[in-house]
Amino acid sequence: MILEEKSMQPPPPPYVSSQTNGVGNGPPPFPHCRPAMTLSTLPAHILLQIVHMTFPQTPGFDEGKLERQRKTLYWLSVGLRLVNRALYIACMHVLRSTYLPAYDSLIRAPYSSDPFPLPTSPQSPFTSTNPADLRLGTIQRETATLDLFIALKVREDVWADASELHLERDESFKDLFDLAQPRSRLEDLVRVYGIREGVVSIDSIHPVRSLKPAPIPFSALSVSFSPRKVGLLMGSAGKSKRTIIEADRTRDEQLEVTAKRLVRELAGWLDGR
Repeated sequence: MILEEKSMQPPPPPYVSSQTNGVGNGPPPFPHCRPAMTLSTLPAHILLQIVHMTFPQTPGFDEGKLERQRKTLYWLSVGLRLVNRALYIACMHVLRSTYLPAYDSLIRAPYSSDPFPLPTSPQSPFTSTNPADLRLGTIQRETATLDLFIALKVREDVWADASELHLERDESFKDLFDLAQPRSRLEDLVRVYGIREGVVSIDSIHPVRSLKPAPIPFSALSVSFSPRKVGLLMGSAGKSKRTIIEADRTRDEQLEVTAKRLVRELAGWLDGR
């Protein structure tokens, strides 16, 4: 084999024995110490993989694989997610992704749904690799309804596996999907349409200054909901709220139509202040 000198790569530079800040630049392992990673300082994607690995892959001695998985989901809900902030976010990511199809299947017609968390800033909560930077807040109010459904569903599933005598309480799910889900979804739609029309604002989106009345912060607004009537309430957290707008609706009216009507009424209310 013939080697051409021009085609050969130059050798790497030699190690320098000089000292920099008292630390030698010798070959690895380097002498400086690096703090050991802990469970609370692991990057988010690694922590999420650890949570996924807690699920059983085979059936147990006296129970099937699905029963063991449901017990693990229950443990994530009542135990592991309460350890720290990083584990809470990782566990809720798994729980919400797992139970979202079951949640969507119970949405009453003609209501719509969009419960997946929307971060309070453009940065996604899983963009940062530092768990201390992970955010728990979300402006999507239907997310809280999804979390209530998960807390109820994981318990009901485990109890049903533990005893054939356990009967699922349908009235608990009925309250969620007859009232809490459409109300929280309507609040999210009011936020979306209100920001578009310039009558609602959120902390991370600063409205453009204009001659129009200042928009109302979304945190000060809430919705009263019934099949025949809806209302828009305003007030600070922890204080009594007053109804500023009321509107009639039909039982089969879509939430998007109701939200647009409330936003139009809110714009007129602001102009008349």
